[in-house]
Amino acid sequence: MKHTKNILTAICMIGFLSSGIAQEKFYDFTVETLTGEEFPFSQLKGKKVMVVNTASKCGMTPQYEDLEKLYKEFGGDNFVIIGFPANNFMNQEPGTNEEIMTFCTVNYGVTFPMMAKISVKGDDMHPLYQWLTQKEKNGVLDSEVGWNFQKYLIDENGNLVKMIKSRERPYSEEVIDWIRG
Repeated sequence: MKHTKNILTAICMIGFLSSGIAQEKFYDFTVETLTGEEFPFSQLKGKKVMVVNTASKCGMTPQYEDLEKLYKEFGGDNFVIIGFPANNFMNQEPGTNEEIMTFCTVNYGVTFPMMAKISVKGDDMHPLYQWLTQKEKNGVLDSEVGWNFQKYLIDENGNLVKMIKSRERPYSEEVIDWIRG
């Protein structure tokens, strides 16, 4: 009887301890916009989200045009693009947040939300990108950010669905089908 009681106590303690470890969810993140305002991801509940790391001096920088086209066509109540400038690849995003905002607006007419510059890999990787790239955190897949303009698709429940490599254009059939689906 005493042995059974000890086992039950141990099981209860394990359950109690594991319930106290809250796995961070996509909607738990709050980030900073290019203008320094807080942007809580909880406001994105019910929307499909594309998270993309960007750079203004990259061969793929023209993807801003496709991102904006996608956002103008599908953005709104059901879909949003969130851009994260990052300087992790060959110093291709050296500018300040203000310079990045000017670049995006003047050259590509960007209207989708752009966040403050962060790190998307390495020792100083932003916690959001830790969540996006680590299966133990996102529950779906491990990935590594290989270059600028890598895209992560999040469903309307805040679940990571897929990672799309940098070379695939944002305005692709795959992405459009996912938004419409």
